[in-house]
Amino acid sequence: MQKLVCCVLLAAAPCIASAETTGVAFVHGTGHQTDAYNDYWQPAMVDSVRQGLTDPANYVVVNCDFTRYMWDNAAAGCLAGQLTGFINSRGIDRLIVLTHSNGGNVMRWILSNPTWDSRYPGIISKLARVNALAPSSAGTPLADAVMNGNVFEQSVGWLLGYESDAVRQQQLSWMAFYNQNYLYGTSGRPSLPKPFRSVVGTDVESAIWDGDSYCAGYAENVGLEATQWWLDSCSDGFLECSSQSAAGSVWFTDKSRMRGSEPLSHNQSRRACFGLDVILRNDLNS
Repeated sequence: MQKLVCCVLLAAAPCIASAETTGVAFVHGTGHQTDAYNDYWQPAMVDSVRQGLTDPANYVVVNCDFTRYMWDNAAAGCLAGQLTGFINSRGIDRLIVLTHSNGGNVMRWILSNPTWDSRYPGIISKLARVNALAPSSAGTPLADAVMNGNVFEQSVGWLLGYESDAVRQQQLSWMAFYNQNYLYGTSGRPSLPKPFRSVVGTDVESAIWDGDSYCAGYAENVGLEATQWWLDSCSDGFLECSSQSAAGSVWFTDKSRMRGSEPLSHNQSRRACFGLDVILRNDLNS
């Protein structure tokens, strides 16, 4: 009889495992979003990625005020509320978070400070991993330039904003301080409680004759190529590669996985460009 029960349980094990409910959350970067589905990620990206779920309805596109400091109630508090609501309403057992840019810092705040908010531990317990697309983990010289009133401020305003708390936070020295004192995952600091994997954008292409330069907006890519003059040679036009890879681990760099070995500009790494959406889709159940 005992052998029979064991056989039944073993046979049922795959069914029990498959009953786990996976969900994906899209967490935007700097900015005050009210319709990130259409304005930040765009439907082609979101709808392609979520098809990798057993139930494609198990997704949420977060809309918060990420012009604030990462710990602010309008930033991390809003994110915690929307993730908790999504987990509870959809019965999510396994959460994968896709972040972009400064959204990675807000997620790292939650992961690094579980006692800050009573909702944080519940989110962390359900989290499988964070796939961070071009995260600004060590800040950017462009934030320093904006705060100092540099002449090219107008050229990056569409991307970064103007002298907001989030821009101030992403200055190089400020992020160094936060990484050393409040955030986990960078060199010399404790590890994050769940995997934080970055996708690193290494270059920008904006040749007018190259159709790939038009993915995610030709004018935006031209602007990002211009801002590369203030950055290291390895950058996505907004963030240097060293910043994108400063926290957690590097999942992959753009040219190693993108169709045609294309680079991902900072704008393209949040859009369905060169097969990025397919890689993210296939990862949901891996």
